[in-house]
Amino acid sequence: MDFRTLPDPKLFDGRPITLGNLTIPACLLGQPGGLIKTDLSIEKGLITDTTGFLVDMQGAMVFPSFIDMHTHLDKGHIWARSSNPDGTFSGALEAVRADRASHWTASDIRRRMDFSLRCAYAHGTRAIRTHLDSTGPQGPISWATFREVRTAWADRIALQAVCLVPIDAVPANQGDENEAAFIALADIVAESGGVLGAVTFPDPKLRRRLQQFFEIAAARGLAADFHTDETGDPGVATLRNVAETVLETGFEAPVTVGHCCSLAKQSEADAGLTLDLVSKAGLHVVSLPMCNLYLQARNAGKTPSWRGITLVHEMKASGINVAFASDNTRDPFYAYGDLDMLEVMREATRIGHLDHSDDNWTEAFLNNPARATGFAIPSLDAGSPADLVICKARSWTELFARPQADRIVLRAGQQIDRSLPDYAELDDLMAKTVD
Repeated sequence: MDFRTLPDPKLFDGRPITLGNLTIPACLLGQPGGLIKTDLSIEKGLITDTTGFLVDMQGAMVFPSFIDMHTHLDKGHIWARSSNPDGTFSGALEAVRADRASHWTASDIRRRMDFSLRCAYAHGTRAIRTHLDSTGPQGPISWATFREVRTAWADRIALQAVCLVPIDAVPANQGDENEAAFIALADIVAESGGVLGAVTFPDPKLRRRLQQFFEIAAARGLAADFHTDETGDPGVATLRNVAETVLETGFEAPVTVGHCCSLAKQSEADAGLTLDLVSKAGLHVVSLPMCNLYLQARNAGKTPSWRGITLVHEMKASGINVAFASDNTRDPFYAYGDLDMLEVMREATRIGHLDHSDDNWTEAFLNNPARATGFAIPSLDAGSPADLVICKARSWTELFARPQADRIVLRAGQQIDRSLPDYAELDDLMAKTVD
């Protein structure tokens, strides 16, 4: 069999096809242990218990389609016109701020989002949560564009969006000067079926802002998603404030916190106290290892002293729901990436030493992000959609040694065209200047 081509199910008049001799992480079948060999049958776009025409897959590894729960589709692929001058976090902030002011029309955002989604789809992702820069007049533009893109992609990738504003855009008290603007944004988020979000950082009024944030979110039935402590400064510990405020307010909707980098630079005692609070508050954590590796500890002429990743092993041991995601792609915050969750899995394993560890880290790229976001839990059980990613690799070392460019992606049992869009499609946007 040519691995890159499976028999067309249409040739069998709806009868089942059995993919035999597959390799599957045991945790995805609810079993203990590492990798197991098994068969998987497909009938009318669904996984079935009925055995059909046998195709020997020669030990190929299979996963359900992936969930990428922290991305920035509105920023994606602007590097060619707005690169990061020095690779630092501050350089990224300024480059994006200038690009947004000059270029982010609805048309510009829509085309770059669509380009990113075509990449993710070809790589085998079926659900994405994206953050949308929502400060000032950009909010209504980006959210309206997102709604259009979500409708256009509804039959291929399920999409969620989170508003992204600095925490000082949230009122500290009723009647604050920024109250009306933030409430108007929260209403747009609610009307769009979105998630309320913010970037937390040290602020004298942080606790009051968080209290107001959760009150506004609760009134609209919104979940929450924060960028927290994306720095190597151990003195920055807003994650603890988020957890304490959730416990104090009794906020019941899901709360996700991303990055949490400074936690890894704090003392074991301080980090342990925060982890206890995060666990008690039921927060979901998403680590963005590739972007944080790129930005953190970057100083000209100096070798980075740490990897930028948060305490994922300690979090998992504390019962915290931990996931991994792509974050930025080809923009000032991360010059690389392609919304490929297999790449995220490979790099997270290397950066975070997920190997030589628990057998069920695979769930951090599938089940765990689903639990955090509310997307459907990926499943290989009978009756589930046959949305699969199949790699020729037969073991973890084979999987992570190569990029799996010849992987097969099935949607509803049908093999999709995995051709990636050409970067040249965006050349006119990269040369464009908006007055």
